[in-house]
Amino acid sequence: MTIILASASPRRTELLQQIGLEHVVSPSDIDESALEGEPVDEYVQRMAKTKALVANKAANPEDVVIAADTTVSVDGNILGKPRDERDCLAMLASLSGRVHTVHTAVVVSQNDFSVQALSTSEVSFRDITPQEAQNYWLTGEPKDKAGGYAIQGLGSVFVDRLTGSYSGVVGLPIFELTQLLKQIGISVFKVSQ
Repeated sequence: MTIILASASPRRTELLQQIGLEHVVSPSDIDESALEGEPVDEYVQRMAKTKALVANKAANPEDVVIAADTTVSVDGNILGKPRDERDCLAMLASLSGRVHTVHTAVVVSQNDFSVQALSTSEVSFRDITPQEAQNYWLTGEPKDKAGGYAIQGLGSVFVDRLTGSYSGVVGLPIFELTQLLKQIGISVFKVSQ
């Protein structure tokens, strides 16, 4: 049995390594467009399910696929990865001095069996000046991050408070993931006799 991570995210790989799960990376290339009027929580769950389905088609029946999707939302609007500097600065301005929600859906599947969970966290940002936002963009860190920031990196300087799952905000909710893995008989605690 091989554990397959259906994501190219180095952050998700690091989180799996942190809990000792050896895995191979096999990203699922899918259309990540939201449907008209689609609620944020339904969107992120649909993305994770679709990634898992694509990865399962290429996997062996005994392989376990882990797929996840993370989305930042404010005022019900999805903030994906910034398209460019202007988009990122607009995202950071919309998050400045406010609370936003980070949804991460995770799916664990093996053959025809699939289980999923949704982690929802609230992140409060301090006020961000336009110059700080500009300087942050120039670091390169926000370019491929949902909401235009990385809580595990320099973006953490904007975070005033977090309610929920830190690992979920990073991109893979470890608590929920390990509960799902248990349902298919995988424990992160390997005790040798």
